[in-house]
Amino acid sequence: MAIKPYHYEPLTDFSVPENRKAMEEALREVRSQFGLSYPLVIGADRIDTEKKIVSVNPSNPQQVIGSVSKADTSHIDMALETGWKAFAQWKKVPGPMRARYLYKAAAIMRRRKLFLSALEVYEAGKTWTEAEADVAEAIDFLEYYGRQMERLSEPVPLIPLDDEEDRAFYVPLGVGAIIPPWNFPLAILTGMTSAAIVTGNCVILKPASATPIIGAHFAEIMREAGLPSGVLNFVPGDGGTIGDYIVTHPLTRFISFTGSREVGLRINQLAAQVSPGQKWIKRVVAEMGGKDAIVVDETADLDAAAEGIVTSAFGFQGQKCSACSRAIIVDDVYDLLLSKIVERTKKLRVGPADNLNNHMGPVIDEKAYEKIFGYIQWGKENAKLQTGGTTLDGEGYFIPPTIFSDVAPGSKLEQEEVFGPVLAVIRAKDWSDALKIANDTEYGLTGSVYTARRERIEQAADEFEVGNLYINRKCTGAIVGAHPFGGFNMSGTDSKTGSPDYLLLFMQMKVVAERF
Repeated sequence: MAIKPYHYEPLTDFSVPENRKAMEEALREVRSQFGLSYPLVIGADRIDTEKKIVSVNPSNPQQVIGSVSKADTSHIDMALETGWKAFAQWKKVPGPMRARYLYKAAAIMRRRKLFLSALEVYEAGKTWTEAEADVAEAIDFLEYYGRQMERLSEPVPLIPLDDEEDRAFYVPLGVGAIIPPWNFPLAILTGMTSAAIVTGNCVILKPASATPIIGAHFAEIMREAGLPSGVLNFVPGDGGTIGDYIVTHPLTRFISFTGSREVGLRINQLAAQVSPGQKWIKRVVAEMGGKDAIVVDETADLDAAAEGIVTSAFGFQGQKCSACSRAIIVDDVYDLLLSKIVERTKKLRVGPADNLNNHMGPVIDEKAYEKIFGYIQWGKENAKLQTGGTTLDGEGYFIPPTIFSDVAPGSKLEQEEVFGPVLAVIRAKDWSDALKIANDTEYGLTGSVYTARRERIEQAADEFEVGNLYINRKCTGAIVGAHPFGGFNMSGTDSKTGSPDYLLLFMQMKVVAERF
């Protein structure tokens, strides 16, 4: 069968009764597997440990999704040594052949799309549509990176010299650590891991402690796809116990991390230190936070802007690094647009994620819940509460969508990443002032501009300091292959996931010149 050109995975329409029924069956199947325990995977070994990470449903924290064995430093030693042994053979497998493992995994994942989506509903608190979109993106990464590896397996074009043959080609780095986040527990995990593997590296995968069961299912899918033992080693564990150990270990060649600014900067700092026995400069790929803004001027379609702001701010409870946490509106339309935003927001239903009728589910855990309410309390004392800001009845970590207006530029709520359903609305004097406020942050991930004026679009393209800028649309929802994703400044190393360049981060070029 010929490999078709890449095309992004279509989303499921849950308004269709047959699709809705199939998802309900998938939810039942996931519930039937609650409480199962999953081992570490190191090479061909499945290792059960006494200590476990217990995963719970953030919509109902008394409900245990399952548990995974918890790795300690001895397991990390074992996983790295196993990875280097496997690397000796894996690096020799031609790139197009490695790509076939990704295509096989994508086919398995596609067949289990609704089961994996249902698992995310329960373990990550994603609504049906958010969960299914995450699984679709994971499939996209597998399909896209496989094809990119086939492209990069071709000889690198060089300038020919007389009496000499010159060749250049890419080789893998070695064995590295994959440390993904909980908010896109399958998509980002899959993208990070598959990129490293398809380029010929072996990895140790430490999933986020809030969503390890999804990671265990991914590891099983890769095993079913035929991936050789030792190429992917699954080692969940506490960051405080094994995190620094992995990063500073002399056998760790690279670290691919997605998460908070604080942890990303610590990884970058620790990785720069050379450990005894280490013979390389460790490569760090870090995607961190954002304080993303949507800027709206007086010429904008205000209904479209309101819809884009609400969707970007409150999709998956605002727990996206790309989420709109700042709406910066010029004075001429500030009051009118604010009223439209508040009106739409008040229509959002919050509740358990397994209920299709709910637009928003819970935040991920108690720690996040308390942190977000800390920002809400600050907002009540320093800005004007428009809606939300309260607690909800129920067992889960539910926070209603919350909007503060008259938020001062440079203030805590305008500058710090909340990572929850809290929107700061800021009044700007005019277009120039709005763009200035938007850029006054240490982050630079995503941003949007709503305007009808071409010269402002071009100015924003040139001056809005973000890695992903969207014009007259929301600032979330990057599509693999269409929107290479990554941010500037403290938002990370701008690795541009889902781009033709991403795989190069896990390889290095070798040149062979032969004189005849």
